[in-house]
Amino acid sequence: MQIIKRIYKQSAFILIPLAVLSAFFEWKKLPLSILIGGGLAIANLKGLAWGVQGLVGTGQQVTGALVFFSLIRFFIMTAILIILLWLKIINIAGIFIGLTTVLVLLLKEGVRSAREEG
Repeated sequence: MQIIKRIYKQSAFILIPLAVLSAFFEWKKLPLSILIGGGLAIANLKGLAWGVQGLVGTGQQVTGALVFFSLIRFFIMTAILIILLWLKIINIAGIFIGLTTVLVLLLKEGVRSAREEG
């Protein structure tokens, strides 16, 4: 799972400076929101990797288990975001910036990995 390790490292190198840069804007919650959004995206990626690895490692067919665990992950992420919004800890724009940053890194590393193998 080299690709996931590269995404973790690159996420840290991008999200932390991005959060520091965002501290200069007027929104007080933006830096923390960026870090939380990136952290949730990384946690979701790690959960997806564990689920796929578990199914591939056991030789089972992709069944409802993968769908079930994906839904559980989705509901946990949604619950976390709703609670943080309700407590007014996060900013929606920051969450989207953090999630999008990790998603772009995932796509970039996926393309890079596909080019190396193909």
